[in-house]
Formats: sequence, C-alpha cells, structure tokens
Amino acid sequence: MDFFTSVVEFFNSAVFKLIVNLIYLFAFILYLSLAKWTYSDAKRRGAMAFYWTIVALLFPVAGWLIYLIIRPPEYLDDVQERELEIRAKEAMLANSSMACPSCYKPIERDFLICPYCRRRLKKVCPSCSRPINTDWAICPYCQQII
Repeated sequence: MDFFTSVVEFFNSAVFKLIVNLIYLFAFILYLSLAKWTYSDAKRRGAMAFYWTIVALLFPVAGWLIYLIIRPPEYLDDVQERELEIRAKEAMLANSSMACPSCYKPIERDFLICPYCRRRLKKVCPSCSRPINTDWAICPYCQQII
C-alpha cells in the first residue's frame, strides 16, 4: 500500500503538474514551429504557402508530413539559377566565337594558330590561301588536293 500511495501522491504533486505543463508548452511550441517552418519552406519553393500553413495548423503532424511528401523538389532560387545557366550556355553556343582545344581561350574561326598557346588550328590551302582544317585532304573551296 505504501508504494501505491506514493505513486498517487506523485501524480497529485506540483512537480508532476509542472512536467505536464512543460510537455503542453513544448507541444504548443512544436505546433507553431511546424506551421512557421511549413510557411517558410513553401514560400521558398513556390508552393501555396498560406494553404500549406493552414493545413499544418489544422492537421499538425499529418498535414506537415503530407506537405513534406508532395512539396516541390527544388527552391525557386535554384530553378531560376539553373534557367539562367541554361540561357547563358545557349547564348554562348549561339555566339560564333570558338575556344582553342588546347588552352580553351577564345579564338576566331579563321585563326590558323592559337595566339595564346601557339597550337596549330588550321592550315592554309596552297591554291586559294583560305584556312582549312588540318585533317582535310582536299580544299572544299577550290577542290585542290592537299
């Protein structure tokens, strides 16, 4: 009986009530934190931030888990950065400048040697004096066999 009465007294004590209140406080802070984090994350990812915050508030853990499952996979900043990189590379490809295969510095299409590393890029046709690729056996401009 002594053990049973001590257990009952513990559940009626101020310490137990303090522990219960701290657990309630922790649960409430967790509840608000999940809603705040859901709002911030949904806003950064371009999802409907207000909608997902309401879902997280109405269904605290379940709503947050559902959001985690179906949220957009990337942040908006990452998507915009990738699109900028793609546009920059497309503009680079559209530009007529080339790069030296040896030193990767910019060169013009009709350069015979690279002005930076002096690598031979093209040779001159002996007949028409136009630049042609080094591996060609015939000049496509004058039909001269090289």
